[in-house]
Amino acid sequence: MQKLFLPLNIAAVLLCPLFAQAEPLSVGKPLAQASSNSLAATLASPPIPAQLTLAAAVALAINNHPEMASAKHEILAGTAAIRQAHMPPNPELSIVMEDIPQDRRSTSVQINQALELGGKRGTRTQLAQFQRSAAENELRIKAAEIRAAVSKHFFAVLIAQERQRLAISSMELAQRSSQAANKQVSLGKIAPLEANKAAVAQSAVRLELAQANSELQIAKQSLAASLGGSFPAEQQFVGNFNTLPALPKLETLLQSMPQSALAQRAQIEVDKRVAMIAFEKSQRVPDLNLSFGAKREQETGRQQVILGLSIPLPLFERSNLQEALARSDKAREELRASENRLHSELRQAHQRLSLAREQAELLEKEVLPIAQNAFDSAIKGFEYGKFNFLDVLDAQRSLLQAKTQYLRTLFDAQQAASEIQVFIGERDSSLLLATSSF
Repeated sequence: MQKLFLPLNIAAVLLCPLFAQAEPLSVGKPLAQASSNSLAATLASPPIPAQLTLAAAVALAINNHPEMASAKHEILAGTAAIRQAHMPPNPELSIVMEDIPQDRRSTSVQINQALELGGKRGTRTQLAQFQRSAAENELRIKAAEIRAAVSKHFFAVLIAQERQRLAISSMELAQRSSQAANKQVSLGKIAPLEANKAAVAQSAVRLELAQANSELQIAKQSLAASLGGSFPAEQQFVGNFNTLPALPKLETLLQSMPQSALAQRAQIEVDKRVAMIAFEKSQRVPDLNLSFGAKREQETGRQQVILGLSIPLPLFERSNLQEALARSDKAREELRASENRLHSELRQAHQRLSLAREQAELLEKEVLPIAQNAFDSAIKGFEYGKFNFLDVLDAQRSLLQAKTQYLRTLFDAQQAASEIQVFIGERDSSLLLATSSF
């Protein structure tokens, strides 16, 4: 039996170079180590500070959000796919026994090894690398989307807090107006109907306060969802709501967009389809199958060496080259469509940011001071009997509407800036980080 397996030992020596070429590519840390590190990073998320800032909120979302963890696992899967794609085909061991009686039996033992030709392993590995690149790009896109969502919801909380403070202040003003009206009624200077109008106005402001409280709770819940978790009810949010993102030139934003992960998604798909074409072309080249073994005839005691070479005849089964070519053309058309769509959406977001800044500046510098002076004058004149209470209500309503519109404009500006941040990517997000306040 040892003589029978001697040729197999020789075959193993001859096939060793094939397996030596199958060393894994340099793709970073081993898979188990990378997975362990990823899990450790997910579990070791930092605690939420008592006073949460925008930067801390973004860091929490990047570390805790389950979609980020999902995207990281996809990268690990891509790394494993590259290692597997670089491996050669496994050899086959076959044992054949001819005839049943032992004295006439012959036994053959051989190893079959397929030799890939046409660069199959290289094109297969390159295709797996593009698939991992697509996964890495999706991680960048997801990080940009989460960062933008956290920024939008964080400013929504700050603005909702300010609206709540405004509603509380309006409630105090309404109570002051109601007390002044009752005083005027008791002095006989105005009719009781005016005091009733003041009570109605106070009830309306109370409804505004209830709505502001509800919107603040909704904004906090949306922020918690974007963080991938929750925070205590007494959580404090630190930031200046009265700020506006800078407005870069549209040409600068358009120049930055091609480097963003969102813009590169379609280009990576084109590259992957081109790699698929190369892979399908390599599949058209038939592989060689080497056979090496030994045969022993029990009757004569002879031992023979078996050498074989086979190659498939590509008569029926073909590669999917035509399909790969068609999908490559489709990816190029989708790239053009994606570029047009992203340019259009970026222009629209830039226009919304520009309009929001103009409106905020007008409200801050002109409308709000005039409305505040009109209300102060009306309520002071009412106390001295120079104005009727309808003038006070009109002035108060105008002031509240102006302040509410100002807060809404600030939120519109932050929302437009968040959309632009996704379009231009993290590298050029500093174009919007510079803020200005009026």
